[in-house]
Amino acid sequence: MQALYVVSVWLHILAAVTWIGGMFFLVLVVVPWLRKGDRAKAAAFLRETGVRFRDVGWTCFAILLVTGTFNLWARGVRLHHLIDPAWITSPFGSAVAWKFGLFIVVVAVSAWHDFWLGPLAAAVGERDPHGPEAEKLRRLASKVGRLNVLLALALVAFAVIIVRGWPF
Repeated sequence: MQALYVVSVWLHILAAVTWIGGMFFLVLVVVPWLRKGDRAKAAAFLRETGVRFRDVGWTCFAILLVTGTFNLWARGVRLHHLIDPAWITSPFGSAVAWKFGLFIVVVAVSAWHDFWLGPLAAAVGERDPHGPEAEKLRRLASKVGRLNVLLALALVAFAVIIVRGWPF
């Protein structure tokens, strides 16, 4: 059982690194580089890149959900704990609750960005790269992407708190 737990933690970390690293690469490297070029080509490239990374990201979400659930189970957390006010208000329980809540928010924001806002911004950007609607959607998609990066960093912080405890 210990070996399975270690493999699950390893997969959990690998999925998180892949997902968060990919977001950082898009936000810090790809998007700034694309801003320097032709807007129409940039929109097409970002759409293609986004679709490919979307598949990777959602695969990571599935792995994170399965391994995260198993990791908690391996640490003795059962379903009844998640509705026990005493457990949820404990330091460990509150960290788990915060992380799970943030995960739900990240999945919701990602779904909105990946399946609606991003494709819409890319399509409008390809049709009319310099138009006001394209600029508005491009800015909104960028802000939502940055928000998701910050939420992902908060998830990592709560992962550390779950393992190491609250710093105060």
